[in-house]
Amino acid sequence: MQRIRLRYTKRGRLRFTSHRDFQRAFERALRRAEVPMAYSAGFTPHPKVSYANAAPTGTGSEAEYLEIALTAARDPEKLRILLDESLPTGLDVVDAVEARTSGLADRLTASVWELRLDGVDPADAGRAVEAFNQADAVEVQRMAKNGVRTFDARAAVVQLETHSEPADRPTDQPCAILRLVVRHVTPAVRPDDVLSGLRAVADLAPPVPAAVTRLAQGLLDEETGTVTDPLAPDREAAQAPTTAEPAAAAEAPA
Repeated sequence: MQRIRLRYTKRGRLRFTSHRDFQRAFERALRRAEVPMAYSAGFTPHPKVSYANAAPTGTGSEAEYLEIALTAARDPEKLRILLDESLPTGLDVVDAVEARTSGLADRLTASVWELRLDGVDPADAGRAVEAFNQADAVEVQRMAKNGVRTFDARAAVVQLETHSEPADRPTDQPCAILRLVVRHVTPAVRPDDVLSGLRAVADLAPPVPAAVTRLAQGLLDEETGTVTDPLAPDREAAQAPTTAEPAAAAEAPA
């Protein structure tokens, strides 16, 4: 059995697809691409696909991950191309590696998010970000299965800062862009929780819903605050020599 790990995106209008919608589309793509999938046992076998920390419905993403199990070996890049061609535009498979290490989910400890706040003056956003960062705790509320839940949205935030609008993208209204690095904790702190926190500490309320995109997901480097590529260990393992270097060639006879 071979395991392949994939990175895929949710772009454009397809950011509104739910995780279940993506599961159905992906399983159709597996059949269309004739991938030799391994299946679970039991009365209702399912293809062995492991999804890891899917983004909330309504948010875009450049860094979603899953793992599939095959009954026959395939070249990861050729498989990526086949699956990408079998999925609708916007659900794009952009990377594939053979799983040579364990614990992919354990390497998804943080995310980098971009929050585009149309109609918000960057200066107002900057003041709100400063107030959020200086707060020891920022309590927000979210509706859960058992009712309204109150939790601290500040502790999980590693970094929150404003970014400039690209110079080649003219706009006729103000727009603030925030960059957020957040740890994956329980309960999960989502970008909309941070927006609720900005409203709580600085009364920052965008006139239209924020456009949210996950830019990266992986292992958090505590020293630098950056998020590393979770597929890098598999690439490094693939490049490592599997056998000892051959001994020096014997001298040729005189």
